[in-house]
Amino acid sequence: MSESVPVKSRSESKSRGEADADVRDDAEEDGRRQRSNRSRERIVHAMIELIRDGEMSPAAARVAEKANVGLRTVFRHFEEMETLTREISAIVAAEILPLVEKPFEGKGWRNQFNDLLERRAHIYERVMPLKIAGSLQRFRSKFLMDDYNRFLRMEREGLKRVLPQKIIADAVLFSSIEMVTGFQAWRRLRQDQGLSPKDALNVVRHTIDSLLAGK
Repeated sequence: MSESVPVKSRSESKSRGEADADVRDDAEEDGRRQRSNRSRERIVHAMIELIRDGEMSPAAARVAEKANVGLRTVFRHFEEMETLTREISAIVAAEILPLVEKPFEGKGWRNQFNDLLERRAHIYERVMPLKIAGSLQRFRSKFLMDDYNRFLRMEREGLKRVLPQKIIADAVLFSSIEMVTGFQAWRRLRQDQGLSPKDALNVVRHTIDSLLAGK
């Protein structure tokens, strides 16, 4: 008696059909994810280019146009602004790290220090628009911008009231003093470098003494 050929049950056929459907669904999901990642990458690069071109807070329509994606796609990704910001930061870091880590060629610390200053100037120029764009509140509010400029004028006029004219007339020296004694330098000393108010003041005084030596 010959053996009978097993007949697939409906449940087995259905299970295999469902498995095939799951594979198709997974492939479609992967395709959507890849398209979404490509769109996000174009959006991130478009934002970087627009900011570096002077648009501190690019409108969604401008980003969509630059990235060649739909406006709806931009709005969808803008909902994850923190993630976009992290991706922009990662791209910028990848760009400048080779410069930061490149060995200095000058001999002696003074030559290497000069090389460092030149390198930082180049890096700062590259990242400055993006750093500025991080302070979006000031660029979204006319009042805050006016208040910021008023504060700068107050700092500058305060120096002019006490410094002799020969120092004020020296544009490079005066700008150096303004930078060292300004709020941004103080914020860096206190917050970024973690100095006490006393130590921060000593740093400012030491720098000013060096700038004014022989004057």
